[in-house]
Amino acid sequence: MRLLKQIPHERFLIQLHSYNGKFILTISLDQFEQTFKVSESDFPQVEEIETLIQGTFLTKCIHRFIEMRGDWMEIIHLKS
Repeated sequence: MRLLKQIPHERFLIQLHSYNGKFILTISLDQFEQTFKVSESDFPQVEEIETLIQGTFLTKCIHRFIEMRGDWMEIIHLKS
């Protein structure tokens, strides 16, 4: 897997990798990570991905991170 680009963001670590004909977009926040895999043929210009992930997409990502954290906290409390 080859790192193509780290996309600057104030809250997330956003990285775009290339592997086996796919772009792998990872968005990380603390110990949680979301991964999106898309065919390289769907995006001939890497910059197009960077443009598409702005705004609403990242807002939805933060909501998923909140849900992920809630799910994790729930199972930790069940363990106790």
